[in-house]
Amino acid sequence: MQRLLAPVKQVLQVKRVLQEASLTPVGLLPSAHQRFSTVSAVPLTKTDTWPKDVGILALEVYFPAQYVDQTDLEKYDKVKAGKYTVGLGQTQMGFCSVQEDINSLCLTVVQRLMERTQIPWDSVGHLEVGTETIIDKSKSVKTVLMELFQDSGNTDIEGIGTTNACYGGTASLFNAANWMESSSWDGRYAMVVCGDIAVYASGSARSTGGAGAVAMLVGPEAPLALERGLGTHMENVYDFYKPELASEYPVVDGKLSIQCYFRALDRCYAFYRQKIQNQWKQAGINQPFTLEDFQFMIFHTPFCKLVQKSLARLMFNDFLSANSDTQTSHYKELEAFRGLKPEDTYSNKDMEAAFEKASLDMFNKKTKASLYLSTHNGNMYTSSLYGCLASLLAHHSAQDLAGSRIGAFSYGSGMAASLFSLRASKDASPGSLLEKLVSSVADLPNRLASRKRMSAEEFAEVMDQREQFYCKVNFSPSGDTNSLFPGTWYLERVDEMYRRKYARRPF
Repeated sequence: MQRLLAPVKQVLQVKRVLQEASLTPVGLLPSAHQRFSTVSAVPLTKTDTWPKDVGILALEVYFPAQYVDQTDLEKYDKVKAGKYTVGLGQTQMGFCSVQEDINSLCLTVVQRLMERTQIPWDSVGHLEVGTETIIDKSKSVKTVLMELFQDSGNTDIEGIGTTNACYGGTASLFNAANWMESSSWDGRYAMVVCGDIAVYASGSARSTGGAGAVAMLVGPEAPLALERGLGTHMENVYDFYKPELASEYPVVDGKLSIQCYFRALDRCYAFYRQKIQNQWKQAGINQPFTLEDFQFMIFHTPFCKLVQKSLARLMFNDFLSANSDTQTSHYKELEAFRGLKPEDTYSNKDMEAAFEKASLDMFNKKTKASLYLSTHNGNMYTSSLYGCLASLLAHHSAQDLAGSRIGAFSYGSGMAASLFSLRASKDASPGSLLEKLVSSVADLPNRLASRKRMSAEEFAEVMDQREQFYCKVNFSPSGDTNSLFPGTWYLERVDEMYRRKYARRPF
């Protein structure tokens, strides 16, 4: 029987029995009792002071159980060998059958996060979903996720959905943090969910697809705290958009989209640096902010080669803002590019190559590890940036990350973009929140390796099926649910009134 939430002070009492059945809608993962709980049982009691170090307490990543190898796609598409693997920097691409949609992806990742952390379902007070995978023009994914909270009786959850191409996840993260730092906060956790199914019409653009979802638990005293100061750039442009509502496929101007990505990166970095430098001046520090002040740097990743170019572009921005003496001493062999303006260099291959070479060591140290999931799963749109964060955590120890500043660039076509930073906790001791967070994603490479490789022909057949069943009613998707990862939610049926029913593959 559902029950109403008690007043906040009662909700936060530690007396609550965490294992009571009403708080657990399904059984825990087999190893859940043996694994740690990433966060404390209840959030900090709300006080009149500003919550300290609001940020990411825990995160969970989901991707499909099958993939296509990009070398197979190159042969199938009859393109030059290396076009996708070298030119784009992609090796594999995850994809969803008709059994999965955006609702099922988000159901899966939220349930996995809640089961792993073992926090009570009624301790979540804000939940927001960022996605551009729209299957209903009115009903949000968030309302579908409320099904998971039904047994706990928790209907008092703020937040809804946010959409603007690949930026929705970041907007949702900012909204969650703003809720927690406002008078609306009632002392409970916030949850951010971002996910998408990235598919394209047949042709070379199809190789830049992917699928996946990320769920993040947001709260105070986080091991990855959002730093104050961010740079945002927004403008009206048609580089990538989805005007055809009867199709999953976007309209894309690829060349323009890359130019827009670079322009947004330039502007966001300039705004971010200025805000950080202003903070430093108030603290008596008079020096420029440069790429060296990020210990790590992650990016929204449409394809991996673009990220390497983007890091090089940040170095180019540092070069242009430096005085002549610094340019000569720190940027040797690059003086020929001194008089260039950023807006005149979007297609300058000489500049691009020179700064890629100059920034290679920095790329290998700060960014390369973050591309692991993108390389093996493709573009996850709104969750791409946070998949990069998970990859970074999976390939570094808590000691490596302790006290570091992680720069993050989020881009959504149309366009909306922000550059912000996360500060890792200095406490990397065994059992610390940072150590637990890092440990929770350590199995990412093994999970990717456990997927099933499908042929390019099988992949194309699945894409044809997705076209066939898109917007179809009164059907049950065909396929073997045993091909899904255990614990995965899937679409069971769409009835004659477009209502969707979901089920979960048991463990």
